[in-house]
Order: sequence, then structure tokens, then C-alpha cells
Amino acid sequence: QNFADAKAAEQRVQTIVDEWKRELAAMKKQIDDLEFEIRKNRLIWSDTERSAKEKELQELIASREKYAKEKFEPGGEYDVIVREVMKPIEQKIYAAIQDVAAAEKFDIIWDQSTQPLTYVNFKYDITVKVLRRLGVDVSKLEKELEQKIKNDPRNQQQEEQPTDRTRRRSRSTQTSEPN
Repeated sequence: QNFADAKAAEQRVQTIVDEWKRELAAMKKQIDDLEFEIRKNRLIWSDTERSAKEKELQELIASREKYAKEKFEPGGEYDVIVREVMKPIEQKIYAAIQDVAAAEKFDIIWDQSTQPLTYVNFKYDITVKVLRRLGVDVSKLEKELEQKIKNDPRNQQQEEQPTDRTRRRSRSTQTSEPN
């Protein structure tokens, strides 16, 4: 949400979706108008006229449903457009993650947005570093992360308390002489 390229991509997708919604709304208005006309004139029209208008209404409804499915069902046009528009952004993010991982010598990077973990110490969160590499202003996020790290009890230094018990092993060395 802080990455400018991602915001622009989301706006492009939203513009397309808004256009589809306008088209669906226009189709719905057409259907509503025809339904009103059928109710208004049902007693005046002949059976042939009425059945022709009802058939036209069913075709409009089917056309609208087909359009909506083509655009919004899983694997539909919406999914294709999101994939196409977001692919370059995802590649930039992936490259930034690779850079940070190499610089920090991390072997594993886990994306918690796709697979949440029960607990992860905030000091291992590289989100701010990746966003900085992408050119995002991270000053606010950096302060929030520092506060989270500071407040996590696992990150607070604990004084080492000397133990009263000292464990010692005594070794008995027995020398045995051969007979």
C-alpha cells in the first residue's frame, strides 16, 4: 500500500472495474425498464407481443449474467488483468527482497501475507528494508517497527543472574598396573 507503483497499478485495475460496473448498471437499468414496460402493458399487448418482450427480457438477463461471469468469476477477465498489471510490480518487489536477503545473508524469507506464522520476532522483519530499496518513504514504518521490537519481551535484555549451583564433574583417574 505504500509502494507508488503498486498504487498506480491498483488504480488502473479499479478504473477498468469501474467501467465494467457502469456497463452492468446500464444493463440492469435496461432490464428494469423492460420489466416496467411489460408490467405496464401486459393487459394491452397481445400474447405474441407479450411473449416477444418476455423473451427479450430473458435474453437481457442472460446477457448481463454472462457479462458479469466473464469479467468477475475466478479465472475471468478481472483475474487476468490483475495478474498482468501486478506482474511487473511483483517482479520489482521480488528483486528488492532478493537484494535485501543477499545483503543481510538470509537463507529464508517468509511472506506472512500468504502464510501467517503464529509468532515471529519483529527484529527479523525486513519489510522496511525492502520498501526502502523500492524507494518508499519508510520513516513512519521504521518508527513503528522499532517500537514493536522494543516492546517485544523477547528483545529486552535480561540480566544474567549468576547461578548458585555450580555443577562440577569429578573425574576419578585410576591407574592400573598390569599384572
